[in-house]
Amino acid sequence: MRHDEKLAHKIYAGSDIFLMPSLFEPCGLGQLIALKYGAIPVVRKTGGLADTIIDYGKHRKMGNGFVFSGLTGKSLERAVRRALSLCRDKKIWAKLVRRAMRADYSWRRSAVEYVKLYQKLTGGKTK
Repeated sequence: MRHDEKLAHKIYAGSDIFLMPSLFEPCGLGQLIALKYGAIPVVRKTGGLADTIIDYGKHRKMGNGFVFSGLTGKSLERAVRRALSLCRDKKIWAKLVRRAMRADYSWRRSAVEYVKLYQKLTGGKTK
């Protein structure tokens, strides 16, 4: 069996929730692709997953997924139950999906953030 990119995108597009309970994740593209398709990520708080997914339960106005910290099946189960509970409220869930799909993790946005940081560190001076 080989990787089928078209099928992978169809799976993302047809999903409501994307589970990524990684032990470690230095970067992570799966959750970013899921966000673009509106598949709400449920992730373990580690590496790039912790950098990109904001827990809805803690940050309702900015949350774009569900995050858990433990290394047990119970920790994952609690996060999935939180997601499923919210999924029952179609209005709130639709709002969360729209927010997820608007997430911008592009190089353009990153470059703007790096320029802002550089200007802050140099007092606004550029070479």
